[in-house]
Amino acid sequence: MSERSPAPEGLALIESLVNTVDLGSGRDTLDTAAGRERFGLTEDDLPGALALRESLRATLLAHAGHPPHREVTPLGELLAHAPLFVAVDPADGSAALVPADTGPLLSRVAAAVAGALTAGTWTRLKACAAETCHWAYYDRSPAGRGRWCSMQVCGARAKMRRYRAKEPNTTGRSAAT
Repeated sequence: MSERSPAPEGLALIESLVNTVDLGSGRDTLDTAAGRERFGLTEDDLPGALALRESLRATLLAHAGHPPHREVTPLGELLAHAPLFVAVDPADGSAALVPADTGPLLSRVAAAVAGALTAGTWTRLKACAAETCHWAYYDRSPAGRGRWCSMQVCGARAKMRRYRAKEPNTTGRSAAT
C-alpha cells in the first residue's frame, strides 16, 4: 500500500478503483455495499467493474514496464463501449472529452483516461512492481521511472531480495556434514 499522495484529477478515480483490492490479503472493498456505493455500482454491475479494474491494472503494469500476470480484456476493448463527446465551454472556448452518460463507471473511467491523455499524465499512473502488491500509484519522480508504490516497503523488500540473492553462502557448512 502506498503512502504517496493521490493521483491528480480524474486519475484519482482510476487509482482508487484499482486499489479496491489488496492482493496480499485478498480483501476487496467491492465485496461490500459501501465499497460498491463509493463507485456508484450495484451488485449487478460488479462483474463489469471487476473486469475493468483488472484491465486497468494490466495497463498500469505496462506503464511501469511489466507484463500483466493474467489474461484480461484489453482496456481499449472495454473503453470502446463508453461513448464520449467533445464539450466546448462557451465562456472560454476550452474543450474536453466528457462521457455521454456520466453515471456508469466505465464512462467516467473513459473520460478520466481521455483527460489524462491530453494532460500528458496517463503514463505516470502505474502499478507497483512487487508481485504481491500491484497497488496503483501516481509516479511523481522527476524522470518518471518509479517502480514501487512505496520505496520504504515494496522497494526496500525488492532491494533486500536482490542483495540476498547475490550474497555468497557464508555459513561454511557443507551438505555432507
